[in-house]
Amino acid sequence: MITGPRIKTLTIDDKPVGAREDETILTIARENGIRIPTLCHLEGLTPIGGCRLCLVEVKGIARPVAACVTSVQEGMEVTTDSPRLTQYRRMVLELLFSERNHVCSVCVSNGGCDLQDLAQEFGLTHLTVPYQYPRHKVDASHPWFTLDHNRCILCTRCVRVCDEIEGAHTWDLFGRGMQARVITDLNQPWGSSQTCTGCGKCVHVCPTGALSEKGKSVREMRKSREFLPYLRLMRQGRQV
Repeated sequence: MITGPRIKTLTIDDKPVGAREDETILTIARENGIRIPTLCHLEGLTPIGGCRLCLVEVKGIARPVAACVTSVQEGMEVTTDSPRLTQYRRMVLELLFSERNHVCSVCVSNGGCDLQDLAQEFGLTHLTVPYQYPRHKVDASHPWFTLDHNRCILCTRCVRVCDEIEGAHTWDLFGRGMQARVITDLNQPWGSSQTCTGCGKCVHVCPTGALSEKGKSVREMRKSREFLPYLRLMRQGRQV
């Protein structure tokens, strides 16, 4: 006899909820109108728990866990908002701003940037850690798009959408730590890529101004991501 996923009962911020055993804390929280901030996560892409902004507290576990990659368990007691979590999230945001050159006033995504929105939400007006001021290049070799490493937060949304949705796997990560960066076709200029289809999906899932369309000025780069869940379902249907 074939049976579906079992139902688990748990509480999130003292609210009783039910969830399938194959769901994550983040998924069930959003289904119940409970907001947990994220940057690397995007519906339709495989979660990786990279940015750590979705950290939540689970009773009985000493350290916070990433909500996007933690499956629900029977009897879980989850806290999504506390002074401790706010401190962690502010720290993550400060480190992201310090590691690259995020100058909002001259960015094409000013007013439409996920990183900027979170900074405003958490009242981040200054940093308590030193700026690194790295010297990163801008790749404008593509005829339609631009890659600015100064604004990249290494969320790998572009890598995942290109691999999982478009199926081209043009993007990848090169290097480690603060020296890491996204690259195309074994570190070749984007414009000379032999695998890029020019679909623009990577541009529209980018949470900052790191990937943008040419010809856009400040505040003009508006990104649309509604296509992701639909295309994900279509791709999964073809693989069945």
